[in-house]
Amino acid sequence: MGYRNREEAGAVLAEFLAAYADREDAIALGLVRGGVPVAAEVARRLRIPLDVLVVRKLGVPWAREVAFGAVGPGGVRVINHEIARRLDDEEIAAVLRHESAELGRRERYFRRGRPALNLDGRTALVIDDGLATGATANAAVAVARSLSATTVILAAPVGAADAVARLCRSADEVICPLTESGFGAVSRYYEDFHQLTDDDVTALLALSM
Repeated sequence: MGYRNREEAGAVLAEFLAAYADREDAIALGLVRGGVPVAAEVARRLRIPLDVLVVRKLGVPWAREVAFGAVGPGGVRVINHEIARRLDDEEIAAVLRHESAELGRRERYFRRGRPALNLDGRTALVIDDGLATGATANAAVAVARSLSATTVILAAPVGAADAVARLCRSADEVICPLTESGFGAVSRYYEDFHQLTDDDVTALLALSM
C-alpha cells in the first residue's frame, strides 16, 4: 500500500481527521517542506486554517537521512541519544550550527506577511509526509506545546512502527493510517516523492490566506 503523491496522502489523512472539520480551534500545521502539501489538502478538506511549522532535522553527517535529533523555533532541541552517541562533539556542534542557521532563514522566509505563529487555545494538527525516525515530528510537537497549543495531534500518512510508538508518548494523539515495522525510507510509499522548493511551499501558503 502507498500513495500516488502527497496530495492523495493528504486526502486519505483528512478522512482520519474528520472529527476536526470546521472546528474553530483547529489548525493544520505543515512541516517544511514535505508536510505542507499534505497539510494543505487536509486543511482544504476539513475547512480549517493552514500554517507552516519550521523544524530542522539533525542528520548524521555520513548518512543525512538518519536523524540524531531536530531543532525548532524558540530554541527547542530534541536529541536521540542512542544515535547521537555515535558522533563526537565537534560533529554534533557543526550540524547544530548549520541546521540552526537554516532554521532561522526558513522562519524569516516563510513567515513573510504572516504573523508569528500563536497556538494559544488551539488544537494543533501537526502534519508531515512520513515518519521515519520521528525526530523531526517530536521536535514539532515540542514547538507546538511551547506555543501554548491546548492539544497536539501528530498526523502522517505513513510511518515506522517504532517512531509512531515513541511519538505516542509526546503527542496527545498520533494518526498514521499506514504503519510498518520494516520501514526504510518514506519515499518508498509514494509514486511521486519529488523534492519541494521554497517557492512551492509559499505558493501553497498563499492559497490559504
